[in-house]
Amino acid sequence: MKRLLLTPGPTPIPPDVLGAMGEPIIHHRTAEYKEIFKEANDNLHKVFKTQNDIFTFTSSGTGAMEASVVNICSPGDKVIVVRGGKFGERFSDISKFYGVEAIPLDIEWGTAPDPSAVEVLLKAKKKVKAVYMSLCETATATAYDVKAIAKVVAQTDAVLVVDAISGLAADELKTDEWGVDIVVAGSQKGLMLPPGLSFCSVSKKAWGLVESARCPRFYLCFKGMKKALDKGDTPFTPAITLVIGLRESLKIILADGLDKFMARNKTLADATRKAVKDLGLELFSKRPSDAVTAAKVPDGLDGEALIKDLRKKHGVWFAGGQAALKGKIFRIAHMGSIRPSDMREGFAALEDILKAMGHKFEPGSGLKELKKL
Repeated sequence: MKRLLLTPGPTPIPPDVLGAMGEPIIHHRTAEYKEIFKEANDNLHKVFKTQNDIFTFTSSGTGAMEASVVNICSPGDKVIVVRGGKFGERFSDISKFYGVEAIPLDIEWGTAPDPSAVEVLLKAKKKVKAVYMSLCETATATAYDVKAIAKVVAQTDAVLVVDAISGLAADELKTDEWGVDIVVAGSQKGLMLPPGLSFCSVSKKAWGLVESARCPRFYLCFKGMKKALDKGDTPFTPAITLVIGLRESLKIILADGLDKFMARNKTLADATRKAVKDLGLELFSKRPSDAVTAAKVPDGLDGEALIKDLRKKHGVWFAGGQAALKGKIFRIAHMGSIRPSDMREGFAALEDILKAMGHKFEPGSGLKELKKL
């Protein structure tokens, strides 16, 4: 059965990227590889919208999240962590593991943090080293106002660290213009690659904390990455095939310019949200992301069964809810290479399963908006 992947990571991989990764492997300590890596790194700067150094790790996105803690913090330091979902909570878990005090800014899942709440907490807590937040909280499909919070953090000695693993190339992010100090990203979302690469961009302000940081690190060390990057390389064996794929995926993203790529993504996101409502379903997020949409499962329906039936009967993969939201929401990605035709196929399958489960709606209503694209 054909598999239609509409999950918020991994996302579908374009044929040109698959083709590039299917070529015979090359050796990485060569001029050939360095040229590929340089082109990919140069184009990453355009997607991150930064002139800051960008380090590429062979790891999942969590590796870069951990790097963003251990390279600027010492045991006993204080950081503020915005927690509105499983991935915001992960920054707390990492910080606590290294003896860093994670001061929570807990918000209702599906809502976005109020910048004034960040400001109040920064004033109340002395010597805060960093503020950690998401661009898109994937667990709730919620976009956060990074620009406004960056403005608040910039007035302090703290640095701002943003998890853009899901949001990069989907939700707006202007790293340098907004003053974001560290941006964390991963390969398997908007960058249209398999899992296995993660990235950190690091500002001059964040670099000011690296030398004094005392959390242990070896593989994830920014100083080691910087020394190698200045020579056009990485300190350890890279994921060669993924970097080759990254070069190709970035070409696709930048072919017509990043803004046009994201505009097409937003058009599909808007149509998806309208399709959800047209089926008589309710959006979960109060500030929806353009990377992924979360819909509430109608009362009386089994959300976990809905996800399983979509996969078993139609080969369509949505993502379910996590933690307290398990069985209560389902999530549909519309980032990267996902096309309108993919979304139409996904919603046709969704209509079939919802009908079989007894949900009342006008047949074809979920497809009306998507057929316009």
